[in-house]
Amino acid sequence: MSLTTTTPLTLPKRRSNRRQKTLWGIAFCALFLLAIIVSPWVMGDAGLGPMLSQRNQPPALAHPFGTDWLGRDMLSRSLHGMSLSLRIGLLAAAISALFGTGLGLAAGTLGGWVDAVITWIIDVFFSLPHLVLLILIAFAAGGGTTGVIIAVALTHWTSLARVIRAEVLQVNGSDYVQLSHRLGRSPLWIARHHMVPHIIPQLLVGLILLFPHAILHEAALSFIGIGLSPHIPAIGIILAESMRHLSTGYWWLGVMPGLLLLLSVKAFDWLGENVRTLLDPKTSQG
Repeated sequence: MSLTTTTPLTLPKRRSNRRQKTLWGIAFCALFLLAIIVSPWVMGDAGLGPMLSQRNQPPALAHPFGTDWLGRDMLSRSLHGMSLSLRIGLLAAAISALFGTGLGLAAGTLGGWVDAVITWIIDVFFSLPHLVLLILIAFAAGGGTTGVIIAVALTHWTSLARVIRAEVLQVNGSDYVQLSHRLGRSPLWIARHHMVPHIIPQLLVGLILLFPHAILHEAALSFIGIGLSPHIPAIGIILAESMRHLSTGYWWLGVMPGLLLLLSVKAFDWLGENVRTLLDPKTSQG
């Protein structure tokens, strides 16, 4: 029986291997998501038109995702729909992340009644049913692409705002920030020079982890008919259409697009966890 010992020489090698695996994970997820986003421009409109002679074909080499009741290639439709959902989710998540960061920064820096009001708003949003709030905002905004973006952007900022506020409050108690207060620096100057550099890692990780929620909720709104137009091949619309045909045995119409959606969401989740590991001093050096 051999015993493995950890020496000072093996620690840098182990850290290097862990960092390399993290970077490989980030690169793989980023390339996978980028490939989905650019796939409509690479593939063009091939497979989107009806071909009645090839309708309802199960997955095969010629059509890996099968074909639908009009003979349209499900792989092409799924990639077009997933690309659209990703782009809408990215935009909505970016707006939501910036909104949450601004409120969290204001609450932690200004304090007092500003902090109390923002904290109360966060608590109100947390107390409301999330999906119901999404539907109400999307419906009030008129539905469609604009309504989906507004609904997702206005309902996904609360968790990030709470994290940013806690980070700012921690930095606000440090000696150099207190010295800046005594020197008469304005809250805006303190937020710009002291707070923002500290919250950039939390903002980056929070932004990435917002994407899967934004994508899923965009698909959910389109699935129930409040989101994008039925004529647009978004992933939620494709799944909604497939529900009418699953009982007839055409399982691939819902399973294959759903699997692509699941892989995309998991890729964003894995990307966020790897970025968090890379930016966290405890895990990146451990």
